[in-house]
Amino acid sequence: DMAEPIQQLTRNNSPQERQSIPFTVMQRKEKLGDLLYEKRQYGKAKWACIKMKEKQYEQSICLGFMKLMRYICEQNSSGLYLGITIPIVTIVHTDESRSAVTRAVTVAYYLPEALQEEPPRPFDDDIVIEEWPPTIVYSR
Repeated sequence: DMAEPIQQLTRNNSPQERQSIPFTVMQRKEKLGDLLYEKRQYGKAKWACIKMKEKQYEQSICLGFMKLMRYICEQNSSGLYLGITIPIVTIVHTDESRSAVTRAVTVAYYLPEALQEEPPRPFDDDIVIEEWPPTIVYSR
């Protein structure tokens, strides 16, 4: 099922073609010289997002990522490979008391700068294009 998107990604994506999302580092946490995480602020932008709720949140992340890869690899209204931006963001949701992780996750792909004004429409109805305000992300 993922063979074509993976082949497309391999053909069209070398490390120098990956677009890093512009951000400002707000905080870094290190331990014994190793980076544990960064707290980053990303500017206002459009993201392709999918919300998943499988039996385990890890399954939700994998399935959401696979659906986004199909969108990136030609299953969109432009019919073109959109290119990779890094990182792909995963939002892990918690219960109402914020004391436990739920199965629900949102996997999000930052649309490359050239597509910000008019993003290609996804063929998959589960994928939505959202404009996020400036956003705080923890990265590791």
